[in-house]
Amino acid sequence: MDKMSERQWKRLDAVEQVEQGMMSNAEAAALVGLSERQMRRVRGRVDKLGEAGVVHGNSGRAPAHRIAEAVRRRMVELRLGKYAGFNDQHFTEKLAELEHLVVSRATVRRILRAAGIRSTRQRRAPTHRRRRARKERAGMMILWDGSQHRWMEDRGPSLCLMGAVDDATGELLPGAHFVSKECGAGYLRVLREIGREKGLPWSIYMDRHSSLQRNDDHWTAAELERGVQDPTQVGRALAALQIKCIRALTPQGKGRVERLWGTLQDRLVSELRLQGARTVAQANAVLRQFIASYNRRFALPAARPAPAWRRVRKGVDLERVCSFGYQCTVLNDNTVRLSGIVIDIAPGPQQRSYARARVEVRQLLDGSWRVYHRDQLIATAPATANAQLRALKGRYLKGGYRWERRASAAAKSPAPKIPGAN
Repeated sequence: MDKMSERQWKRLDAVEQVEQGMMSNAEAAALVGLSERQMRRVRGRVDKLGEAGVVHGNSGRAPAHRIAEAVRRRMVELRLGKYAGFNDQHFTEKLAELEHLVVSRATVRRILRAAGIRSTRQRRAPTHRRRRARKERAGMMILWDGSQHRWMEDRGPSLCLMGAVDDATGELLPGAHFVSKECGAGYLRVLREIGREKGLPWSIYMDRHSSLQRNDDHWTAAELERGVQDPTQVGRALAALQIKCIRALTPQGKGRVERLWGTLQDRLVSELRLQGARTVAQANAVLRQFIASYNRRFALPAARPAPAWRRVRKGVDLERVCSFGYQCTVLNDNTVRLSGIVIDIAPGPQQRSYARARVEVRQLLDGSWRVYHRDQLIATAPATANAQLRALKGRYLKGGYRWERRASAAAKSPAPKIPGAN
């Protein structure tokens, strides 16, 4: 028995000393780490088989549950090919879901590491921070943000994923979508879809992006008198819906949505690669399918099951609230001109004219236009090629933006281009 291990030799020595009366069965069992009953069994096997009695009967045999070598090779080939870049857990799920190969994550990890395939996500020691308890009910607070990333890697342009997560459950909420850059239109679209499908949250935790709050140094006389700047287009919509804004001073302050981006930049990037997405439309199609599977995998039940989403009250037009609003003066020819767009206003009741009237012009998220006079819709216009979803740069008014030129000046010169946005 030249191939016996040192532990087996130790057991044999203990058996011999018990047989010679130099120690008791209990003492020998304690020294070799066995129970007294098991020690008696070992002594019986040694008495019957000699030194071979301390060798386990399965020694040298392949485990009955060992994964076949062909299956191991296939797992490695899939991970290097079809599922390149997937993390261990995500790869394990895809093996069960699409390849009908059910194995544990530990097994996958062991096989991949033996093949020299390292983890895609390198872990680092966490920094100690104080945990903020989750809200008890869904809808009490959401966190939203935009994440600029090479979501389609080298197959397409860099995109920004706009999205929101519920604080109580970690659910990825409706309205998540890809845009070219983080912008007010993206936040308004997320807010509109959440309102349509879930209801209105009580509060939103957010950063200080210029789409969400004013970061410029321009103050009008009215703003100086009030001591506060007027809101951005997104801020105006949140105020209209009575949603409380909570500003984060650090990325860690909105850690749950930041962890969401970390997970999506791993899993969603892999899904987009697997589906071969190359355009924004294709990426959004994959994202819509991905949201359901993400929530099944990661969403948690709230501490209190009854959701707290507020109902959108009757008479509230989410299309109007979640849009870009401008205060304008109707010209003498009963038109409104903005950014090269001319909107004709039909006569009102009893052929009344709206010339010189102050109106509210709304550009909806589909690019189309509406004109309101004292909350009455008086004109519409379709989306046009040069219409852009952005706030006009000019003087700020409460609830929106004011076009800086007077009506008479605008009538004598071409409508200016939209130069920038908040």
